[in-house]
Amino acid sequence: MIERSPVIAALLADGLERAATEPEIAALIQQRLRLTVADSKEIFQTEHPEVIYLDPMYPHRSKSALVKKEMRCIRALVGDDPDAPALVLAALNSASARVVVKRPRLAPPVVDLPRAAMAILSKNSRYDIYLP
Repeated sequence: MIERSPVIAALLADGLERAATEPEIAALIQQRLRLTVADSKEIFQTEHPEVIYLDPMYPHRSKSALVKKEMRCIRALVGDDPDAPALVLAALNSASARVVVKRPRLAPPVVDLPRAAMAILSKNSRYDIYLP
């Protein structure tokens, strides 16, 4: 996991520590998850993973209903992701197999690229899958 916000990284680190104390998943957490506090675009210049999963901040909604309080707090802490298009392009230049970008179900793609190779839809989200 790569997180550039120190506040969110601290929350993630705490979650990883607590998860590692659970006997059923401790080994999985310790073997497979590592948290790096950095800008992903810089990491992608030297590391080239097979698959990259991106979860940029969702765009502001035009609906009158508020998003969940927790997500409003996170947005207040870290702000928007104005560089999300650059992040997706960096990921596409780095990944060898695929890049998955989580988006709101009806939102436009993050970047103006040829259409995603496929998309997986859930009730509120869409996972655009790009093949580099």
